[in-house]
Amino acid sequence: MYYTYMLRCKDNSIYTGITTDIERRMKEHFSQVNNCAKYTNTHGAQKLECVWETENRVLASKLEYRIKKLTKKQKEILIENKDLKEFLEDKIETDLYKIYKNYPKYIVF
Repeated sequence: MYYTYMLRCKDNSIYTGITTDIERRMKEHFSQVNNCAKYTNTHGAQKLECVWETENRVLASKLEYRIKKLTKKQKEILIENKDLKEFLEDKIETDLYKIYKNYPKYIVF
């Protein structure tokens, strides 16, 4: 399985990424170790907002790309309602993604 996730940073910006191991990746982002993204290393991870699960890297990458193209306001709405169809149904096959609810609830203050 592959996961596409949205992570809120300490400056209220939103980082989007993909991984095969959501728990490992969050530990990297939140501990700011060498493997964390350059963006979260400088902006500081604050909260994992949402995660979608899909079967392969191609689909995860497509979702990541499309989310990154959204405006900040659209990303905030997506975080709030978790519904990919609202902004992306004409761009990707939204039925190939499901919200992943068993992710670790990382929050750093």
